[in-house]
Amino acid sequence: MAAERGIPVVLVGRPEQLSGVGDFEVVSASQVIAMGAEAASSVRKMKDSSLVRAAEAVRDGRASAMVSAGNTGAAMTASLLRMGRIRGVSRPAIATPIIVPGRAWPNVMLDAGANTECSAEWLVQFAQMGAVYCRDRWGVQEPRVGLLSNGEEAGKGSPLVKEAFERLEDRAWQTRTGAVFAGNVEGRDLLADQVDVIVTDGFTGNVALKTAEGVAKQLIGALVEALDSSEEAQRGAKLLAPALAPLYDEFNPDSVGGAILLGVDGVSIISHGASSPRALANAIQVAYELAERNTVGSLRRILCSD
Repeated sequence: MAAERGIPVVLVGRPEQLSGVGDFEVVSASQVIAMGAEAASSVRKMKDSSLVRAAEAVRDGRASAMVSAGNTGAAMTASLLRMGRIRGVSRPAIATPIIVPGRAWPNVMLDAGANTECSAEWLVQFAQMGAVYCRDRWGVQEPRVGLLSNGEEAGKGSPLVKEAFERLEDRAWQTRTGAVFAGNVEGRDLLADQVDVIVTDGFTGNVALKTAEGVAKQLIGALVEALDSSEEAQRGAKLLAPALAPLYDEFNPDSVGGAILLGVDGVSIISHGASSPRALANAIQVAYELAERNTVGSLRRILCSD
């Protein structure tokens, strides 16, 4: 599907399991890191694994980007160890798009799971990376950055959030990235047009993201059930279908495909383990566009000048 869009694709894995896939180039890798394997030790021990070889292909210029729906921790570790960090970045972060109904671009939330414990300094770096990514990916010229907290007032939040708030008020990083710090945002703002970038630690971000996904899934399921509950409801469903179908597609995670690991010196896209073919094709599309726009180069210019 991605190749049909004109995107050159390289497959990484066991050649005998990749037979019959057409004329795609195959990078041989004899090992596979299991979904439940411990990430760091697996990457260090299994040097001929598909995840490690894929990251090396980006490092060596054989590929422009890496896309994986495998072990998330191993994909992050392989990307970090093989591609390296952008100079000045303390910790890479997963930047996940969250659909905002009726708006042409999503909210970008980071970190969505790479770092369960963070420092205030890292959150400021996440803000910078998120702002640059939002501008490069969707053309938002003055990204609004919000800090996820339990209240919108400046004094709300944990000690980490309070310290991060003070650091984010500094105009220097905002001027450098072209961003605006909009203050605290709450969980109800994840899908709202209040900001463009939402910054938080990886533990909170992952819980918030999966909560939002779970609620959306349950609501869509309940709506489908209600529309099929009687003959009258079914007749109404036929009338509503043209209006509901685009909305359903907008909220379908397959339309996003994957999240980028910001801060590593290369494009690394992490997709869900249960990704459909459409989701993977869209993840490859995102990887291709980011490589074409040289988003990593933009991050390097901003962060290395800090």
